[in-house]
Amino acid sequence: MGVILFAVFTVMEILLAVLSCTKYRSLWYRNRTFFRGAEFILMLIVMLLPATGQNWRFTGCLIILGIRLAISGITYLIKRGTSKEKTTAKMIVSTVMSIILIGFSLFPAFIFTGYSGLKTSGQYKVNEIQAILTDNSRLETHENDGSNREIPVHFYYPDGDAVNCPLVLFAHGSFGYYQSNSSLYAELASNGYVVASIDHPYYAFFTKDTDGKTIIVDFDFMQTAINMQNSSDFTETEEDYNTTCEWMSLRTADENFVLDTIKSAKNSDSLNMAWYTETDDVKAEILSVLEMTDTEKIGLTGHSIGGATAVQLGRERDDITAVIDIDGTMLGEEISFNDGKLVYNPEPYPIPILSLDNANHWESYVDRLSDGTEYVNKYLLDNAVDSREIHFDGTEHMDFTDLPLLSPTLAKMLGKGSVDSAEFIPEMNSIILNYFNYYLKGAGELNIESWNIQTAEK
Repeated sequence: MGVILFAVFTVMEILLAVLSCTKYRSLWYRNRTFFRGAEFILMLIVMLLPATGQNWRFTGCLIILGIRLAISGITYLIKRGTSKEKTTAKMIVSTVMSIILIGFSLFPAFIFTGYSGLKTSGQYKVNEIQAILTDNSRLETHENDGSNREIPVHFYYPDGDAVNCPLVLFAHGSFGYYQSNSSLYAELASNGYVVASIDHPYYAFFTKDTDGKTIIVDFDFMQTAINMQNSSDFTETEEDYNTTCEWMSLRTADENFVLDTIKSAKNSDSLNMAWYTETDDVKAEILSVLEMTDTEKIGLTGHSIGGATAVQLGRERDDITAVIDIDGTMLGEEISFNDGKLVYNPEPYPIPILSLDNANHWESYVDRLSDGTEYVNKYLLDNAVDSREIHFDGTEHMDFTDLPLLSPTLAKMLGKGSVDSAEFIPEMNSIILNYFNYYLKGAGELNIESWNIQTAEK
């Protein structure tokens, strides 16, 4: 839609120049006001169309067109009697600058699509509500004001009379954000799950704190993560190990706190001072969500390092039923670095775990680790009590999120494979639903083998 609008507005600007070429300035001012009005009305109509979706992509352009219309109208009223001619050179420059300005204002529409979610398969309508949990036992190390660590939690839950809904905790990847897999949350919630998707402040691309301030990603963290991801020699170093240990320590502390706080609120049927919500009505709604939540059945999942965190908590906590790692290297299984090599946890992984990976990532790490170390994911899965894995051909890292549907351009820049995202993402979500149904609800049969030719089951 953005490209189409840009083409239409470009034609209109050129037509304005042609109709007003070598004419008096008064005629130029009149024509310009007319065209600005037409452009503004066209943009407004487009934004009002239900099929447009995500109107924020066009808001900037509408504002720019409105300002230009006001300026053109005022200028015409002031100078409508002028008899001077407008030179062709000035008219060409004005036209070019107008096209550039419109293109700049439509930039969000070029980058993002009208994606607003996928159709769900469950019987329930999906609702969403959010809170911020403050961990008073930890200081926020990214601030110097003595404030405590805050973790935003976004609940996706079934509307209606659902009861005994298993809890699924989701964590985003490096400089991701809580909506990275929103189609998955909706799919699970529509089938009777309560999903809590959390933000890790300063490790999320952006989030907000209890004061309403926008918290953006820590750039040192982002640059370090990118450098590690782009490393081509596959050689782990002690520095890398120490860095990822710090990341994992913060993330596991966040998620442990969130799980413990949710369970405490569920058991006490009350929200303590750790919970921040905008209104009392939100607090009441969260309590109703917790009432339908079965905290005796907890599944963990996440993308990238979020998946790695899920794996680590699944080993450390005794209240987790099953774990799904979505294209993440299981960093928590690396317990030390000795003699130039990583040492992995020798104890078998104790609970059911499913690993979803892109085939290229899996094969490159398994075959090309330069120091001869076995890939940590393979080591864990080979020694787990109940493990399954699926390697998807034609995928890259961002194919395991909703980003390719929201912004194919950004997804391609960050890692997009040849797979058709409109087909793959619902397929992946159905795999996750099937897995959690089997282990958290004791429902259905586990038929993972039917989804992909590259699959392994222990």
